[in-house]
Amino acid sequence: MVDHVFTDLTLAALYDRLNSWGPGDDFYLGLVREARSVLDIGCGTGRLLRQARAEGHRGRLTGLDPAAAMLVQARRVRPDVEWVLGDTQVRLWQREFDLVVMTGHAFQELVGDEEIRRCLRAARAALGDGGRFVFETRNPAARAWERWTPDRVHEITAPDGTPVRVWHEVQGAGLHGDRVRFTETYDGPGWPAPQVCHSVLRFLDEESLAGFLAEAGLTVAEQYGDWGRGPLTPASPEIITVARAA
Repeated sequence: MVDHVFTDLTLAALYDRLNSWGPGDDFYLGLVREARSVLDIGCGTGRLLRQARAEGHRGRLTGLDPAAAMLVQARRVRPDVEWVLGDTQVRLWQREFDLVVMTGHAFQELVGDEEIRRCLRAARAALGDGGRFVFETRNPAARAWERWTPDRVHEITAPDGTPVRVWHEVQGAGLHGDRVRFTETYDGPGWPAPQVCHSVLRFLDEESLAGFLAEAGLTVAEQYGDWGRGPLTPASPEIITVARAA
């Protein structure tokens, strides 16, 4: 998902219904439970931190997202979490967190080299001694975009009970360099017209990720290919990275 789809409150309200809780959420929630202070970059509706607080997490939980409509959803459910509007440059982070995460493939929305570098430097600055930065990207070798076709329609129910259909379509030949352009379309019987978002995601391989992390003073401590912590192979759907200060 891409943030600018959800500048509209109606679409933001659909986010959790379209992205149901899954193994990836369980993976990150386990990490959050063990940490005293957590920064969630690109937190969206804040589902991860909301769940942690609901379970009784008493530490500092901070969610950061550039989409105001997403944070409206987050604040409505858990006003007792610190929700910050903006990107990683909105504050000067100073070794404040045990854990920094980017979930939901948010890292892939950083398309330019400088965007990636700024985000990783901020994550590094936010980590206290022994802290971890954990995020995931889709493994380009698994070619997930080939399954983003209009015939694969997701049907969900809006908060008002009306049905909504959502589908994706890749633009052009698919992977261009290490980027994929695609559209995400929402439509329903009560909508005046389909709402279409044009988006770009970047697919970095293991070597490229390691290079960017090293530039930011981070090193790969662990890497997995799936949410069961299986080894990273060419067929793995994910590149799940646990990084520490170099």
